[in-house]
Amino acid sequence: MSEKAVTMMGLGYIGLPTATLIAKNKTMVHGVDVNPKVVETINKGKVHIVEPDLEEAVSKAVNDGYLKASLEPKKADAYLIVVPTPFKEKNEPDISYVEAATKAVMPLLKEGDLYIIESTSPIGTTEKMRDLIFASRPELKDKIYMAYCPERVLPGNVMYELVNNDRVIGGIDQESTEKATAFYASYVKGELHPTNARTAEMCKLVENSSRDVQIAFANELSLICDKADINVWELIKLANKHPRVNILQPGCGVGGHCIAVDPYFIVSDYPMESKIIGTAREINNYKSFWCAEKVQTEKLKFELEFGYKPKVALMGLAFKPNIDDLRESPAKYIVQKVLQNTNNEEYFIVEPNIESHNVFKLTDYKTAYEQADIVVYLVAHNEFKSLSKDSGKKIIDFCGVLQA
Repeated sequence: MSEKAVTMMGLGYIGLPTATLIAKNKTMVHGVDVNPKVVETINKGKVHIVEPDLEEAVSKAVNDGYLKASLEPKKADAYLIVVPTPFKEKNEPDISYVEAATKAVMPLLKEGDLYIIESTSPIGTTEKMRDLIFASRPELKDKIYMAYCPERVLPGNVMYELVNNDRVIGGIDQESTEKATAFYASYVKGELHPTNARTAEMCKLVENSSRDVQIAFANELSLICDKADINVWELIKLANKHPRVNILQPGCGVGGHCIAVDPYFIVSDYPMESKIIGTAREINNYKSFWCAEKVQTEKLKFELEFGYKPKVALMGLAFKPNIDDLRESPAKYIVQKVLQNTNNEEYFIVEPNIESHNVFKLTDYKTAYEQADIVVYLVAHNEFKSLSKDSGKKIIDFCGVLQA
């Protein structure tokens, strides 16, 4: 590989592990983040996110001199854009962070450089950034390489999957695709699949939209089964005995910055064509609202039966089990919704993967379980599975903890 230095724009849940992987292979990485605390933390060899094996890898990369964080980009041979892509109103994707990161590196670009977007992006974003760069730097037209390569990793296993998962790589032209493929070949053991930029962008969105649709089917089943007085977990287990059926497990919604977000990139641009995708988003969002309403109903039932207000343990805030990531978390939404309708009940908010929260006062999961009258499982963290299943308490299990 010819790149002697890489500038990584964004040091979050994907940017930092990717920067560390590249640095591990003795390539100098200049990591850039807008948050001074993040920069300071990384330069001490520490991390600001929870991910197995990441802190050890960051510490080694920093101590070996191959990873350094800063607030401003530096000249390099390859530039990776790994910044957030949030939403404007009406669920319209916002690529302003991608654009800002691109403008930041634009003055540094030189002939032969490689520019790659990894951020989840609407179709055509790579081409828009190409036009943006060439409008300001026309002398670089046809003289730099540009591509899109989305990540497809699972939080909690990122360090392994960055290396071993297949990658889809799409350039703005054939030469860019080949250049970007050669770049990833130095770090990735999984198979590299070349295509064009628009297809690569769509591939990322389709992967997560497909999963969202499958989860929506399971969540819709859970609503039907609750009304029909059927154990949805047993139903799905039995249905999956069919050799060609594989129904996923229901939950309290869908969260994270991928499955809960990426479908909107398609729906926003193609509203008339994306009926199933859009409806799946509605179902998964509704499931969270339904869960919050279910908790309210059970609180009222308890008070009517026993004559006093229940103590309620709300178990989990992360968007999936055994991680600290609360982005787009349905569990967090449910907790907020329940607390909005509080009427002097006592609540215990539990999230064993974080030490504190700027809004919620956290309680140890064992203490919360022991003191609560109603226990609401929102996330199937491993810690919860060790708690008694026959305590006599009212248990509301939205995520299958009792099935473990």
